[in-house]
Amino acid sequence: MSQKGQIKKAVLAYSGGLDTSIILKWLVEEYGCEVIAYSADLGQGEELDGIPAKAKKTGASNCYIMDLKEEFARDFVFPMFRANAIYEGRYFLGTSIARPLIAKAQMEIAAKEGADAVSHGATGKGNDQVRFELAYYHFDPNVKVIAPWREWDLNSRTALEEYAKKYGIPVPTSKKFPWSSDRNLLHISFEGDVLENPWAEAPEEMYVLTVKPEDAPDQPEFVEIEFEKGDAVAVNGERLSPANLLAKLNELGGKHGIGRVDLMENRYVGMKSRGVYETPGGTILEEAHRGVESITMDREVMHLRDSLVPRYAEMIYNGYWFAPERIALQALIDNTQQTVNGKARIKLYKGHCRVVGRDSATDSLFNVDFATFEADEVYNQADAEGFIKLNALRLRIAAMQRAAKK
Repeated sequence: MSQKGQIKKAVLAYSGGLDTSIILKWLVEEYGCEVIAYSADLGQGEELDGIPAKAKKTGASNCYIMDLKEEFARDFVFPMFRANAIYEGRYFLGTSIARPLIAKAQMEIAAKEGADAVSHGATGKGNDQVRFELAYYHFDPNVKVIAPWREWDLNSRTALEEYAKKYGIPVPTSKKFPWSSDRNLLHISFEGDVLENPWAEAPEEMYVLTVKPEDAPDQPEFVEIEFEKGDAVAVNGERLSPANLLAKLNELGGKHGIGRVDLMENRYVGMKSRGVYETPGGTILEEAHRGVESITMDREVMHLRDSLVPRYAEMIYNGYWFAPERIALQALIDNTQQTVNGKARIKLYKGHCRVVGRDSATDSLFNVDFATFEADEVYNQADAEGFIKLNALRLRIAAMQRAAKK
C-alpha cells in the first residue's frame, strides 16, 4: 500500500550493501520522498569506498560520510571500558555501543536537512531496531521512524533480488562469504549461515582482524599501557588519541590471535542468537584496565562497581545508552576511576593476554610493609585472632543453637 505524500524527506542509515540499497529505492518509490543517505565512519576502512556514488546512483539526493572514529572511542568506548562492561560475561558490546552514536549523528543530519523522518535497515527480529529507535526518540520525541523490515513484504532473499533486478540495483552474483558482518574500531561481528548451527565451529576464513592463535608468533610480546582516570592514554610510552590507541591495540592483538569469542547470546527481543566476535584491542584494554584498578581502587568501591556492571552492560546491549539510569550509573563509575592512574604490563601470546605487572606512582594502595611475608613492624598478626572471632560470632551462635537441638 503506497504511503506517498506522508513524508517529504528522510535520512537513511546507509551501508551500501544490498539491503540498504533496496531500502533507499523502496523509500523513494513507496513514500515518494527525498532520501539522504548517511554512513558513519567508525573504523570499517575500505567498506566505505564508493558509497556516495552508489547512493546517488540508487536515488539518494545527497550522501554524508561522517568521520566519527575519535568520538566513538572517546565518548562511547572509553566510558564503557571504565566500567569493564561485558554482556553476559563474554561480549564486549562492539555493535551495541556503536548504535547510539550512529543514531546521534543521523539525527543531527536530519535536523540540519529539515528531514521529517529517519530510516534504518535493522530487522524486526534483532536488537539494533531497539537501539536505533530509542536513540532517535531521545533526540526528537516526535520523529517519524521508517523501519522497512517491519513494513514491506520483501521477506526473502529471492524477493529482495527480484526487487533489485526490477530497479537495476547491483546484486552480487556470488557472495564469497555468506554470513553477515558488522565492523568498527572496537570489533567485527559475524552472524548467520553456518553459525546458525550452534555445534558447527566457525570456519577459519571467517576471521578478519586476528590470525589463528596456533599460527601466532612463537615468542610472547609485552606491551605497557598507561591510564589516567581510568582511560588508556599511552602504549609503550607513546601517547595516542583514543581512536589511534585502540587501532594500535587492535594491531598488536590481531598479530597474536587475541580477542576471538564464539557465544550464544540472549537478544533483548527474547530469542537466543549465536555470534562470533573479534575484539583484539578491546580484550587487551580490558585486561590492562583491571590490572591498574587492582592496585589503585579501594576494595569496597571496586566490589560495589563490579556488582553493577551486569546491569550497566545490559543497558548498553538493550539500547539504553541515553537513558537516565545509564547516565546516573556512569557518574558513579567515573567517580570510582579518579584514582585509576598508572600502567599495566601485558603479555601477549597465542590468543591470550594477561597482566604480568602493574604500577602506580601516585595512587597505589599496595604497601609492601603491610603485605610482606617477611618480618615487619607495622602489622601485629596477633590482632587477627580478635578479628576472626568477631566475624565468626554469628557462625558460633548458629552452631551452639544446632547443638542444643540435638
